[in-house]
Amino acid sequence: MTEENITTTGAGAPVASDQHSQSVGADGVIPLHDAYLVEKLAQFNREKVPERIVHAKGGGAFGTLTVTGDVSKYTRASLFQPGAVTDMLARFSTVAGEQGSPDTWRDPRGFALKFYTDEGNYDLVGNNTPVFFIRDGIKFPDFIHSQKRLPGTHLRDHDMQWDFWTLQPETAHQVTWLMGDRGLPASWRMMDGFGSHTYQWIAADGSKYWVKYHFKTQQGNEILTQADADRIAGEDADFHIRDLSEAIERGDFPTWKLSVQVMPYDDAATYRFNPFDLTKVWPHSDYPLIEVGTMELNRNPENYFAQIEQATFAPSNFVPGIAASPDKMLLARIFSYADAHRYRVGTNHAQLPVNMPKNPVHSYSKDGAARYHFDSASTPVYAPNTVGGPAGSAEAHGDDSGWQSDGVLVRSAATLHPEDDDFGQAGTLVREVMDDEQRDRLVGNIVGHVSKVTRPDLLERVFEYWTNVDADLGARVRAGVTPSAPGSNEDPASVGILQ
Repeated sequence: MTEENITTTGAGAPVASDQHSQSVGADGVIPLHDAYLVEKLAQFNREKVPERIVHAKGGGAFGTLTVTGDVSKYTRASLFQPGAVTDMLARFSTVAGEQGSPDTWRDPRGFALKFYTDEGNYDLVGNNTPVFFIRDGIKFPDFIHSQKRLPGTHLRDHDMQWDFWTLQPETAHQVTWLMGDRGLPASWRMMDGFGSHTYQWIAADGSKYWVKYHFKTQQGNEILTQADADRIAGEDADFHIRDLSEAIERGDFPTWKLSVQVMPYDDAATYRFNPFDLTKVWPHSDYPLIEVGTMELNRNPENYFAQIEQATFAPSNFVPGIAASPDKMLLARIFSYADAHRYRVGTNHAQLPVNMPKNPVHSYSKDGAARYHFDSASTPVYAPNTVGGPAGSAEAHGDDSGWQSDGVLVRSAATLHPEDDDFGQAGTLVREVMDDEQRDRLVGNIVGHVSKVTRPDLLERVFEYWTNVDADLGARVRAGVTPSAPGSNEDPASVGILQ
């Protein structure tokens, strides 16, 4: 044993034994002054941070974004300039399941990206679907509560899920995606990703555009059947984590082609539906995809806890040339995500290596638990000042978003456009995007899930919900559902369907 290989305390002092605690007298009493024993047990009690309330179960990897197209006329953001190569981190996850839940339950998948740009970190927090269940952040806690566990039995409950969904018709588009093939991707490598929200891009000349991000898997979209997903859930709860890690380990680096849809700023006020509604997609016939570049994941984390569990992604992390839109869900998430990280990981979470930007940080934030970086004693801790402290720059920030003071645009985003209904795009997805086999699987998935609903009045509302999406689909669901006997509402975890 070399001197460099001796166990030490956290303070660096050598430890006498890893195997035996100190004891005093014939009774073998362990003294409180066995500092290493106390340190070891106390650290063990605290070695986890609170799990995420949503997106708790996940994994990820590092890689690069390489720009191959030219979108410089739409945004000044350095990471999207021609030829730019930016280091990045991706984290994939399920939405509703807890830390130990199977990767293959039917659920949307999180698709969270952190780009370490030379202008600061840019976080893009999306899913494997281009839409979401709700359009207003005030509903988010209620939505998540309806997908989690009952307070009394601590079991998941189909009645609770469908009660919420059918009382919120805006969920129809996302639930149709969820019950279709994309609700069970074969692996994270074989699913698409979307920014989902509408964002604003600002060009160097100050012109403004609305954008949506699309990441198309270059491995091909592959899905699991419900039967295979159920089987895998029992055999390997970490199926997707293992698949990504092993693929990168063998040099099979997954890639995604990044494209964007771009809407001219003035189109938003008069577009046929609210373009900032998270439950809607923009038809490609109106706004075709424009190539940006390729995302490649090529490096596994060295330590899962330090680099994935403690990774924090927040939609509030913009860089010059990218800004928010009047999307009400996005605006709510801008607050809630960063606040969640301050609670879960700590007020100084951005100083952890995985979250730390690559460019210098100049900030008047100070102190707080686990503070690591600090300025010199001569640096002022207040602004404004006359002693050389940093100062804000509207020019550097590029803050020319403008929409907050555009009363016409803000009002139009909150009022009905000609096609602002909740079921139209879900019906189009069923009738025009899915083929016959996909529609058959959709019916089977819905029937399998709805068959666990126990309340007859709720079942009628479910049938009406799907009939509003598509009349034939509603009729097939009604015909296929056999209500469970009273009191036999199984925990969905036991049958491998949506948590």
